[in-house]
Amino acid sequence: MSCAFIRSVFLAFLLAMLAHAADASVRLKDLVEFDGVRGNDLLGYGLVVGLDGTGDGMRNAPFTEDILSNILERLGVNVTGEQFRPRNVAAVIVTASLPPFARAGGRVDVTVSAIGDARSLLGGTLVMTPLNGADGAIYAVAQGTIIAGGAAAEGQGAREVRGVPTSGSIPLGARVEREVDFDFTSLERVRLALRVPDLTTALRIETGINREFNRQVAMMTDPGTVVLDLRQVNAPSAAHALARIENLRITPQIRARVVVDQRSGTIVIGEDVRISRVAVAQGGLTLRVEETPLVVQPNPFAEGETIVVPRTQAQIQDAPPIALAELREGTTLSNIVAGLNALGVAPRDMIDILNSINAAGALHAELIVQ
Repeated sequence: MSCAFIRSVFLAFLLAMLAHAADASVRLKDLVEFDGVRGNDLLGYGLVVGLDGTGDGMRNAPFTEDILSNILERLGVNVTGEQFRPRNVAAVIVTASLPPFARAGGRVDVTVSAIGDARSLLGGTLVMTPLNGADGAIYAVAQGTIIAGGAAAEGQGAREVRGVPTSGSIPLGARVEREVDFDFTSLERVRLALRVPDLTTALRIETGINREFNRQVAMMTDPGTVVLDLRQVNAPSAAHALARIENLRITPQIRARVVVDQRSGTIVIGEDVRISRVAVAQGGLTLRVEETPLVVQPNPFAEGETIVVPRTQAQIQDAPPIALAELREGTTLSNIVAGLNALGVAPRDMIDILNSINAAGALHAELIVQ
């Protein structure tokens, strides 16, 4: 796939987003979390078998030998006192997330990660592993063939690794054995927790819900919480009430932010970012030092010794001049981008410029540097 095609698709996506910029409303269920509708993290410790000589070394990972011995003994194989050190097994940590309202017999995805010195889990099979919740109870059991996300190749003198072969996943690899006790129908009030707390957004959610039911059924209690009184809602159950409001269109109020990723040079500027009137120029110096030592030898058959004469060339060069660019007061996102592009600077130089504007007190937004 050519870079030109990728750029054209990306530009088409941006144009489509700009065309719908006027309709900035979002579904309510994409803005809030409903009280009680949440997942639960699960954790387990298990064994992966069937590796192609890339498993744990028993000398460096004695816990692998212990769990292997326990599994074999439960299967009726007595290995007490035996000296066996296979290289095709690995001890792993298994994690999963139990989704809300998961029922017994359902299946969930699991992630498997090596904890010993195994080099790869590619092609391995996870042996039956119980998954515990925070209360210590077993809620699911995982087993299956691992799909590793990396690859490794090695020889006698070199080794090449791509990705992370010591971690993988098993799609639908765990079966739910116990349900989380939660009586959703007995609720009298439901709290709607905003993912991004904001007073204006919470007030708009309250107004939208009350307009839907034509009465005062919702109340904003703080910037991050709206309480829905189910006793005032004429609905057969709490599920019916939430199904009625979860698709309401709400326009969120987003705080002005500038997010900068210094590692990749990515800059994201929010729509509500404003700056005061300021002039910006960007430049730099290039320092160049070259060492070209010269070897001096005595004449043939003459007395003397060979010496090295240092020769250094140092040069300081100014960067190409860039004129001042003025960003007027109340400048919007499009003006900021146009002004920075007018300077002809790279994204990493724009990061320094934004930091300097913020230090001057002219950037009216939250600057987040990652």
